[in-house]
Amino acid sequence: MVWFREWGWTQIILAGLFCILYGIFIYKIVRISRTLNTPFYSIFFKFVLRTIFFALLLIAFLGPSFGDSKKEIKSVGKDIMICVDLSKSMDAFDIQPTRLEKVKFEMKRIVEAFSSDRLGVIIFSSEAFMQCPLTYDQNALNLFIETMNSSLVPSNGTDFGPPLRMALSKLENQEGPSTQQKSKVIILISDGEDFGEQTNEIDKEIEEKNIKLFTLGVGTEKGSQIMAGRGYKTDAHGIAVVSKLNSSELKSLASKTNGQYFEINENQNDVSRLINTIGKIEGELRDARLVDVSANRYYFFLLAALLLLVLDLLIDVKTVTI
Repeated sequence: MVWFREWGWTQIILAGLFCILYGIFIYKIVRISRTLNTPFYSIFFKFVLRTIFFALLLIAFLGPSFGDSKKEIKSVGKDIMICVDLSKSMDAFDIQPTRLEKVKFEMKRIVEAFSSDRLGVIIFSSEAFMQCPLTYDQNALNLFIETMNSSLVPSNGTDFGPPLRMALSKLENQEGPSTQQKSKVIILISDGEDFGEQTNEIDKEIEEKNIKLFTLGVGTEKGSQIMAGRGYKTDAHGIAVVSKLNSSELKSLASKTNGQYFEINENQNDVSRLINTIGKIEGELRDARLVDVSANRYYFFLLAALLLLVLDLLIDVKTVTI
């Protein structure tokens, strides 16, 4: 038998008060009966009846669970791979405090929103690296997100091809039954500056595999300079580099894969809308199994206690017989 609540000080105090108060009552009745030289044994019938009633109430309060039964538990969810641009342009501060810091904050919201799904993180610039494989562990995901910075990847421009190909590969190579179909989602987060040549090839594969691709642009059309040490990043001619949001690249990519484009700029933040859109995607069955469960049967003891209470009210026992 399993108990919903453990035996504690509350139950001990209640039981102690019952014994003390009823003991005082019995003592007074016995004393009066002996003074009057009358029998008093009938009071013990009520004592036994009320003791059982009180014990049944305590047992019902503790919530006894017993009886074996089977229940089918289904595991339903999505696999979400987040690709994050860590090129130097993500250090621009047109989005406060910087584009990357804002992205890290919003990514934690996404992780929290999909706590029952598996999420993974890929970081990239001109190359892609697996930051965190698909996992249910929110603490691990948040730790990896917190450590992200633009120095983790080579600063040779931005290419959407490698992270998308890696995400597609990781989503397809997940172990599971051969008949199992999973809802798979890729989120590409960047300021939109794509200098690669592989993107057109991989977006066709994503569309053919029917994987959902959502793009999230971060930045403003006005743009801003990029911090580099104590100054600003400059080009080969010594002119300060200004990084602007190139939303057209991300919109085109989302359109080609039947996905959607979202944006974070100085006036809007579409992350909540992104979360709602992904949330509407139906998760698919990953696993189903029968488990042994036991139900809380407190009502049996409560019903028995109520019956004894009714019996106690109906039976009239004289405590002192003359």
